[in-house]
Amino acid sequence: MGGGEGKVIKRFDNKNFQVMKEYKKEDKAMLSKMIKKNEGFTLIELMIVIAIIGILAAIAIPQFSAYRARSFNAAAESDLRNAATAQEAYYVDSQTYVANPQTNLIGATYGLYTSQNVALTGGATTDQYSMTAYHSSGTKTYTIVGPGGSLSSTN
Repeated sequence: MGGGEGKVIKRFDNKNFQVMKEYKKEDKAMLSKMIKKNEGFTLIELMIVIAIIGILAAIAIPQFSAYRARSFNAAAESDLRNAATAQEAYYVDSQTYVANPQTNLIGATYGLYTSQNVALTGGATTDQYSMTAYHSSGTKTYTIVGPGGSLSSTN
């Protein structure tokens, strides 16, 4: 066997069928190192992945908090609109508005059910009402003065 040439040897190595030529012992060791698969991740690759996850979390968490606050505010606004409708229904029946919407309007009679953690307060005379709603985790307070008033919000 001269010149580094040799016969072909076929063998199974792990899951790969590899064909190697027979070389000198030191050439064969070097070739085996080149063929050997490296499995796993290096430390720098893991650090890069963790840094990317950290950046994405830094962007996503404040956005998520803002979305939650907007949903809480929307619940309070929706409940106040429903309370105004219930006030008008009560007026049709009684020819007066309800002074305390929490006790007299909530239930099946006028169809008012408030969302969880939404506080609804108000006052009324025989021909006018004022109601306020806010969510305990929200950022805005909504007010309506009726009849036929428009909704306004304060921070």
